[in-house]
Amino acid sequence: MAGWGTRLRPHTLTIPKPMLPVAGKPIVQRLVEDLINSTDQKIEDIVFIIREDFGKSIEARLLEIAEAAGSKGTIKYQDQPLGTAHAILQAGDFLQGNVIVAFADTLFTSDFKIDADNDGVIWVQKVANPAAFGVVKLDADNVITDFVEKPTEFVSDLAIIGIYYFNDGANLRTEMQYLLDNDIKEKGEYQLTNALENMKAKGAKFRKGEVNEWLDCGNKDATVYTNQRVLELIKDKEQMVSPKAIVENTTIVHPCFIDEGAVLKNCVIGPYVSVGKGTIIENSVVKNSIIQNRTIIKNKLIYNSMLGNYVKLEGKMEDWSVGDYNNIIQ
Repeated sequence: MAGWGTRLRPHTLTIPKPMLPVAGKPIVQRLVEDLINSTDQKIEDIVFIIREDFGKSIEARLLEIAEAAGSKGTIKYQDQPLGTAHAILQAGDFLQGNVIVAFADTLFTSDFKIDADNDGVIWVQKVANPAAFGVVKLDADNVITDFVEKPTEFVSDLAIIGIYYFNDGANLRTEMQYLLDNDIKEKGEYQLTNALENMKAKGAKFRKGEVNEWLDCGNKDATVYTNQRVLELIKDKEQMVSPKAIVENTTIVHPCFIDEGAVLKNCVIGPYVSVGKGTIIENSVVKNSIIQNRTIIKNKLIYNSMLGNYVKLEGKMEDWSVGDYNNIIQ
């Protein structure tokens, strides 16, 4: 999670993309919870690979996420954007035995359980535009035969979603280190897919894993949609409206998440809205949006939006006298 998250600016100017909230929890926290539910084995260690300039408060929050998941958290830094293999190698001491690698802007829905006996599993999802992704080709036994990065001609529509399982982390580490030692790059970066090709050539068999739904958090519209889907999925599993929220003369159209300390007065909220801690919304209609912490919204109509922390957004009440058959468009 050491990237800049440029497609989600301005939000990522002040907070790393994986720490942005979806349905009341940081993206990376929901990913950790999903991965823990995907295996019957206890996850002993969770390593977060970040930039050092994320700051100590972010690091402390990540360690809390690991602890809440029943694991020991560790912070490692990647301060140069030298590719996925280089990033994962920052966790080199932990690359042994059974290892899951996940890119922290990926959420998914699935009922799979990891089969630890496989050499490796690479999760994929069919996509309409494979040219924008790394894809895999399969043989008749669903074993991966090729990894192709952003193909210019159609070879497969099975896109790699950024979640991997390896039963021999040390072997993965060796192959990624080989790339660095021999300066083997693709488009100026050390790529995980090159290490996977080397492992496959030496006999490792990687099988595909499939998810029911791949939820992207790459840009604003995608993140708002992911918030919608997560709200739909958790509505019967998690508390949606905090008892410490104040709701006066307000209609909440579920599913919505309303955090503690939020104040909603004279509003229509929802569907598909997440409201953060201490946020105040008055005389407004908010639909399909993510509103973060301690923001103030008054007299506004908001749709398909992301508002950060400590935002103040106010419209104005208007006094109208409009006769018959007038059309007024604002």
